[in-house]
Amino acid sequence: MKVIAAYLLAVLGGNAAPSADDLRVILGSVGADANDDNISNFLSEVKGKDIAELIAAGREKLASVPSGGGAAVAVTAAPGGGASAPAAAESKKEEKVEEKEESDDDMGFSLFD
Repeated sequence: MKVIAAYLLAVLGGNAAPSADDLRVILGSVGADANDDNISNFLSEVKGKDIAELIAAGREKLASVPSGGGAAVAVTAAPGGGASAPAAAESKKEEKVEEKEESDDDMGFSLFD
């Protein structure tokens, strides 16, 4: 991912075809390790290809990947509505606990005092 990010930064900076040395300089400027094997493999894969086309192709592939969201959980009401009252009481208790925790976050001073 670091090599890809360095390549994209070079392209965005105006270098249409960054070399391995260009990527090493970018990675070195932020203290990242520059693995020559990863750089050469990546450059061989993108050689002669337009970066916009590669991004578009990747976006199409990602569109077909499920991104979670799973099955919706069905909630059924109990007959007579008796079960909903305890649930409401629990949510009120949770809200009160959260309010107390929030008030303790300032640790006795304000950021702007």
